[in-house]
Formats: sequence, structure tokens, C-alpha cells
Amino acid sequence: MKSLVVYYSRTNITEKLAKTIASRTDSDIEEIIPKVNYQGKLGYARGGKHAIQEKIIDLENLKYNPEDYDIVYLGTPVWASKASSPVISYIKQNEGKFTNVKFFATAGSSGFESTFEQMEKYVSVKPQSTLALTTKEVKKDLFDEKLSSFLE
Repeated sequence: MKSLVVYYSRTNITEKLAKTIASRTDSDIEEIIPKVNYQGKLGYARGGKHAIQEKIIDLENLKYNPEDYDIVYLGTPVWASKASSPVISYIKQNEGKFTNVKFFATAGSSGFESTFEQMEKYVSVKPQSTLALTTKEVKKDLFDEKLSSFLE
């Protein structure tokens, strides 16, 4: 089965999880790079505002087409109980190209359920499974059991 891991990460937490998933599943991996700056305190505030607005932003060119894969793992940090704008923008840019998806998200503590509901709404496909991990779980590598279950 050919698989693709696609993610956006502002603070490298989601990236760490994405790279772990890609290595465990022998997947291609694609980092979503926004043309909007979300770094620093101003970027953090901008990101929250954009997430609440569900703002579609411009992205750097992408390498892979999700249509070419049997399964796509989509990963996002949770921003204001929503998926990050770069991930929603990626999904919109690839509308109709997803058949099988699995969602993963990282957050300080909460907002996972609403994030996954929003992603499902935009992808228009029910995810095969979801994985919600806190920043602490990812930083301290406390996610092996949850990840194994997610990848089954």
C-alpha cells in the first residue's frame, strides 16, 4: 500500500510525530509550507485568528499528489480548537483527491474533537482513524501504544 504523510508544524511537535509515522509506515512525507509567517508571538496570534476565520492561505509548491496514494495521513497542530490554516488550505487545494485518510493532531491539551470534525468536513471523507496527542506526550515520547493502535 502506497502512503503519504502530509503535515504542518509551527513548533516541530507535529513534525516529530509526522516523521515517526512516515518511518513506521514507509511513507512519502510532505511538509506544508505556508507563504504566511506564523513564527514567534505575532505568528502565534495570527495563526489563532486565521484558524478561527478558517482562512485559506497560499502555500509553497507541493511535491506529491494525494490522488496517487492508497492512504494519506494528515497532521496538524490544534489552533483555537481548529485545524491550522495551512492544513485546511492544503485540503481545499486538493479537494476531491482523498479516498482513505487518517488524521493526527497535536495540542497543548484540548480541541482535538472539533479539529477532527472540521478536517472531515473539508476532506469529505470519514477518517479510518484519528490520533490525538498532547505536546507533552510527543516531547517525552509517550505515544508508542496510541501510535501503534492508530497505524493498525
